[in-house]
Amino acid sequence: MNLRLSPVVVTLLAAALLSPRASAERISNGVAVFAALDKVTARTSKFEVPLNETVQFGALKVTPRVCYSRPPTEPPKTTSFVEVDEIELDGHEKRIFTGWMFAESPGLNAVEHPVFDVWLTGCEKPTGSMAQEDGAGPDAAGGAPTELPFGPARRRVRR
Repeated sequence: MNLRLSPVVVTLLAAALLSPRASAERISNGVAVFAALDKVTARTSKFEVPLNETVQFGALKVTPRVCYSRPPTEPPKTTSFVEVDEIELDGHEKRIFTGWMFAESPGLNAVEHPVFDVWLTGCEKPTGSMAQEDGAGPDAAGGAPTELPFGPARRRVRR
């Protein structure tokens, strides 16, 4: 079977395959926000953990390594790479979870422990977008941030 495509179709296919894909800007944050459940007492807690620091909830130690989110104008996608250790009865620590957690799908990669559950709920304290960290952002060269063409944002007051 001989398949012939017109030059127009070939050009359109090449343009679709070779053009850069649109992707949302990823924002790096300094704090990961978690929720946790103590199944024995039915107590839920919310706690904030700065990156690379450890917070203890019951017998679990939670350490986020990165926390990414998207701008408010994009569909939400909040992810964090987390390490969770359990303090055993003899005092030794045992790694029970290492991986990505997704705030929009808490049941996907939540820590499910016989006594405790821990899941990511969000990120706070943005430190910059990935474009700025890669040196491609507007103030990567040390200059002033780019101003909007229509001036600063104004708050609308209804009376």
